[in-house]
Amino acid sequence: MKLADVIDIRHGFAFRGEFFSDSPTGFILATPGNFAIGGGFRSGKAKYYNGPVPDEYCLSEGDIIVTMTDLSKDADTLGYSASVPASANTFLHNQRIGKIVPKGNINLRFIYWLMRTSAYRDEILASYTGSTVKHTSPSRILSFQFDCPSLEDQGRIASILDILDNKIDLNCRTNETLEAMARALFQDWFVGFGPTRAKMAGQAAYLAPEIWKLFPDRLDDEEKPEGWTVEPVDNVASFLNGLALQKYPAGEGAFLPAIKIAQLRSESTHSADRVSVGIPCEYVVEEGDILFSWSGSLLCKFWNGERGALNQHLFKVTSGRFPDWFIFEWIQHYMPDFQAIAESKATTMGHIQRHHLTESLVTIPSSCVMKQADLIIGSHIRKIKENHKESRNLSELRDLLLPRLMSGEIRIRDAGKMVEDAL
Repeated sequence: MKLADVIDIRHGFAFRGEFFSDSPTGFILATPGNFAIGGGFRSGKAKYYNGPVPDEYCLSEGDIIVTMTDLSKDADTLGYSASVPASANTFLHNQRIGKIVPKGNINLRFIYWLMRTSAYRDEILASYTGSTVKHTSPSRILSFQFDCPSLEDQGRIASILDILDNKIDLNCRTNETLEAMARALFQDWFVGFGPTRAKMAGQAAYLAPEIWKLFPDRLDDEEKPEGWTVEPVDNVASFLNGLALQKYPAGEGAFLPAIKIAQLRSESTHSADRVSVGIPCEYVVEEGDILFSWSGSLLCKFWNGERGALNQHLFKVTSGRFPDWFIFEWIQHYMPDFQAIAESKATTMGHIQRHHLTESLVTIPSSCVMKQADLIIGSHIRKIKENHKESRNLSELRDLLLPRLMSGEIRIRDAGKMVEDAL
């Protein structure tokens, strides 16, 4: 069949720019930025709308949408599908975003997954127009031909792939909660000195007795808990700047993907440049390393991708004295200051300098408090890493099964067993 036999693609509405807003309004414009590389919905900075909204251009949870415009060099998201998530806000069907509308007896979740296959993707890439801004159209998308299984098998195929995606989504939401819990404890214990201030104010203990007693009873003359010390962040950790990596010619043997700001942002080495494996070992990035982009977007993350090479404009942050979560949280604490510094630069790419790290002070607790914090805050961070690893493995399984299920290369029953074993 052709996609045109079973679906139509409805164009979005040209919402007026004068009503765009950065403040919450209850309406969010769906944009190409909401499409992840490889397909699927990605949350980002919301673009709110406070003007009149035609009812027919309000999207609902579960609606399938497709992006028909892409600004990236490799058209990373062009033509891919996404499913509108549950949200307290209403997503709006914006222009250059198509909405999939069924015409016949078809499982829309099956179509959603079909539009994430490499066969479909190859056809989109072979027919787009434009160079800087790349475009596709409903007619190009709808001309894609595919082998259509029975309606029952469509549902079974979609269900298998949905199970994997739902678990990945659950891990993501769990990590958001764990990150918030870790951040709140860190801010209270090591930035706001909540337990010590509460003791000084005669307030009731809000931590377990064995933890509460570990915190000092008062602040010293420097307004930090007695017995605790202060050091610059670049004294408690090393910040290794990456290399100006050169592309490695294709067909030259083993290589490493270059990890640049774009890869850190997407947490993927998709479309990364290939570079030589013969770089000094300290510039090799491994899973779990802390990476901090000191220019441009100023991101700080635990690397969750494959082994790669550290490019310039990224720091690899290590410490032989303190747990990685402790260093990571301090960098996160100073990120608003670093971003303000970068934004004040009269250059195309704002950045911070080494002296800004020296000026950023870290409060170091007693060893007994640090040990307890590692049991609580550290356990949250370690669970986050475990969830990331599981999600990456499930993503690889999903990407392995997707084309084989669509082509009939693997039996649906066998694929279901693989998913069951993975979970």
